[in-house]
Amino acid sequence: MKLLVTGGLGFIGSNLIRLILAERPRWIVVNLDLMTYAANLENLADLAQSLRYSLVRGDVADRACVAELYRRERFDAVVHCAAETHVDRSIEDGGRFVRTNVEGTLVLLEAAREIGGARHVQMSTDEVYGTLGPGEPPFTESTAPTPRSLYSASKAAGDHLVLASHHTHGLDVVVTRCSNNYGPYQHPEKLIPLMITAALRGVPLPVYGDGRQRRDWIHVEDHCRGVLAALETGRSGEVYNFGGGGDWDNIDVIRRILALVGADERLIQFVTDRPGHDRRYEVCWDKARRELAWAPRRAFAEGLSETVRWYATHREWWQTVAARAYDEGNARIRSWAGEGGQR
Repeated sequence: MKLLVTGGLGFIGSNLIRLILAERPRWIVVNLDLMTYAANLENLADLAQSLRYSLVRGDVADRACVAELYRRERFDAVVHCAAETHVDRSIEDGGRFVRTNVEGTLVLLEAAREIGGARHVQMSTDEVYGTLGPGEPPFTESTAPTPRSLYSASKAAGDHLVLASHHTHGLDVVVTRCSNNYGPYQHPEKLIPLMITAALRGVPLPVYGDGRQRRDWIHVEDHCRGVLAALETGRSGEVYNFGGGGDWDNIDVIRRILALVGADERLIQFVTDRPGHDRRYEVCWDKARRELAWAPRRAFAEGLSETVRWYATHREWWQTVAARAYDEGNARIRSWAGEGGQR
């Protein structure tokens, strides 16, 4: 198997590449990454000399770059991880999300159609389904997408392009949608690493609104195993959900992080909620269990404890980035609040 992974220097992409190279010894992986702020060369620095891994700097929305790469490498499959993913940033600049998440997806599909042979696995998100109210059943693959942020709308558009390419042109495609990821190498702008690194630094932990937004958390390695299963055995034209098996209120996750770090809960600082903040996500992954023989391996409490230890022992990886993400986040909060940002 010769595999293209887009966005492989990011959080999920780098974990996926590590898993594949460790467990598929005959596979070759090419990583196409634009190396934006969310990419980090250190994520895969130890693989730089591997004969089975190579990095190409390029933009998935660059038709000439992608077409030349497809013609040269003749991939058997592509896993499209590259995406703008941070909802907070989509509130400020939706254009970047449309370019990468919509145009970039179309460019990859066009290259696959022109050159042929490559199965396209679209890594998406449960956020395309919208939000759940209290007591509502989890999202299933048949739930109609009703995205509520510019981020989730751009991901839903990409998903529709992928599935339409299957039905119109017969492309071999699979779409995967997962719940909230956490684990090593996650950029500190996201909730769990933001709170871990803030607690380790002893600075206030900004909590949106009342902190009762509810999320289903999946460890990144469990998610990557699901994507690998979908790549190898998923039915063409199908969607598969992956979840962690339990949802938590954000404030309860944050309090658990503080306990694991040994920090005082008085560091919690409730701030103005972001515009349009979805209240609850949860997915049903019965289809993945039935068709892909997949199930999450890590309980959230175990995985969170491991993740806290990873950040505690990898300070050199996150310290500079975390401080920048923290300052940028506080600036957004102040702009949404009009003044102050704290309540």
